[in-house]
Amino acid sequence: MTNNLTFKSSLWKTTSGKMGDLSISALWTVIGLPVSLISTLYFLLNRRKNVVLQDKVVFITGASSGLGEALAEAFHQCGCKVVIAGRNAEKLEELRDRLNSRKQDHQHSPAICILDLEDHDLGEKVHQAVAKVWGKVDILINNAGMSYRGAVADTKSEVDKKLMVVNHLGHIEITKAILPYMMKQNSGHIVCVSSVQGKLPIPHRSAYAASKHALQAYFDSLRAEVDHQGIQVCVVSPYYIRTNLSVNALSADGSSYGKLDQTTINGYDPHFVAQKIISCVQQGQEELILAPFHVKLAICLRVLAPWLYFKIMARRARKELGKNNNKKII
Repeated sequence: MTNNLTFKSSLWKTTSGKMGDLSISALWTVIGLPVSLISTLYFLLNRRKNVVLQDKVVFITGASSGLGEALAEAFHQCGCKVVIAGRNAEKLEELRDRLNSRKQDHQHSPAICILDLEDHDLGEKVHQAVAKVWGKVDILINNAGMSYRGAVADTKSEVDKKLMVVNHLGHIEITKAILPYMMKQNSGHIVCVSSVQGKLPIPHRSAYAASKHALQAYFDSLRAEVDHQGIQVCVVSPYYIRTNLSVNALSADGSSYGKLDQTTINGYDPHFVAQKIISCVQQGQEELILAPFHVKLAICLRVLAPWLYFKIMARRARKELGKNNNKKII
């Protein structure tokens, strides 16, 4: 009897080990291998001659800080005619003066456009700014945005609406104001800075994820519509970037979140992201998911095994709820 139990135990361990190896192998076959093959195929099919950026007119929103500021510096260094747009006139002037102080012969003095994505006459302001400065736009960078932290049940409707206006509808207004210039010249490049959360929504980011998801869908549609006119559209979905986005984020009640999350502290350097975006423009890339491999794997998991993704997110939500309850007790 003892020998029989020993045999069964040994058989179970052996089988379990093989099953574990088999599971890992199966997971790679189902998810990892297709992702690698698709990525390689995409790279081979989308290799294009680099676009020369010298003297291109680049309109950048949210240019007063963070990624927008880094983008302004990067495009200006390439010899572009940069229009830096944003709400904070003082910061935009400081950026312009800083860029002018290091300006070389092949570089141009940046132009400033003061605008707010919530302005009711946003489109008209952009149109006037373009007509006044260089009369055209070759590259539009829809970068400005706002983040959010909160539970759906606690979030005011005004917060949901504000996130949708700032992160989605405002960019549509700007794009519609600039698109006629690109259509007239039968060329142009539109870049939208979205987020991996537009593809991979997580708990307590509902309004933010929804606005970025809408941005992705809208500009995917636009890409198809303007392709025959030589206008390219690229949606950039980065992981966390080391900026003040979380500090300036809205809370559920509409107040400022006011905290720099650890994920943000450990995020990508904005200058690194800016260079990646420039490469996308030069190579005519339609999409960039700038994230660690495990995040890209999770995006694939959402498509290939949604039930598993939902369980993981539910577990994450419960874990965060537990942390918040502990803080209240303390």
